[in-house]
Amino acid sequence: MKANIKSILEQELITTDERMKTLKQSDPFMDPDHVIDNAAVDTDVREQEAHMRIEAETEELNDRVLTINEALNRVEKGTYGSCKRCNTTIPDKRLELIPESLYCVACEEELKR
Repeated sequence: MKANIKSILEQELITTDERMKTLKQSDPFMDPDHVIDNAAVDTDVREQEAHMRIEAETEELNDRVLTINEALNRVEKGTYGSCKRCNTTIPDKRLELIPESLYCVACEEELKR
């Protein structure tokens, strides 16, 4: 697992970037005709909701990109797989599920409180 982690993280970065591009292309506010469109109020509300959902998902993906880049930096430094907070080894099963994990489960839960 750890031997090919860099390529796994790089692929996650590519996949996340592709997802963000797809989302941005589907944003109704990116349509040049949106500004001059005299759509019905209900259509405008649906477009607003779609735009807000896309913005929220894009923000989450941006956060993921930052986390993946941080994990890649830790691979380069040789600290990948150690909890950023308590320095214990992150279990391989966790890294298999979430390769960009920076924290062990205990620290992750504590940080979310």
